[in-house]
Amino acid sequence: MKRLIPQFGNASLQSRGDAFTTLARSIVGQQISVKAAQSVWERFAALPKRMTPANVLKLKVDDMRQAGLSARKIEYLVDLALHFDSGAIRVDSWRAMEDEDIIGELVGIRGIGRWTAEMFLIFHLMRPNVLPLDDVGLITGISKNYFSGDPVSRSDAREVAAAWQPFCSVATWYIWRSLDPLPVTY
Repeated sequence: MKRLIPQFGNASLQSRGDAFTTLARSIVGQQISVKAAQSVWERFAALPKRMTPANVLKLKVDDMRQAGLSARKIEYLVDLALHFDSGAIRVDSWRAMEDEDIIGELVGIRGIGRWTAEMFLIFHLMRPNVLPLDDVGLITGISKNYFSGDPVSRSDAREVAAAWQPFCSVATWYIWRSLDPLPVTY
């Protein structure tokens, strides 16, 4: 980290807005390129007057399909909107909740797994000590920066990250930056 941090000046983690939109964007972007995800997101986000759970629930499936969403992603977005709209998740309590409790709530929403929940903790809630061991970029970056490019296991990554406590999120961000100088955002 001592070598990486100075390379990136005053850049820092930034939150992208409200929780619902952040999670909706992550669902739209799953398993497609960043460019394709942005294009689909722009078309989808233009459908409701405002991106809210209630407005997403009013959208027609055909309109969402025309925006470029698959049937599966539409199901996921509707489930996300239902969870927010019904109060099934405790958005107002998240700031006071432990990371694992928030992850537990989020993975109960179709289309959101642990990795997405961890990205949400890092980029939306700005939690300082999240270590996303399922992230390929993190593992690749640890390999490159700590093991001369040799493959590393999750155990190796965890061992390296022990020195980053209690700022694993920040260190992870710098590791990502070492692979791609453009800031990572979700």
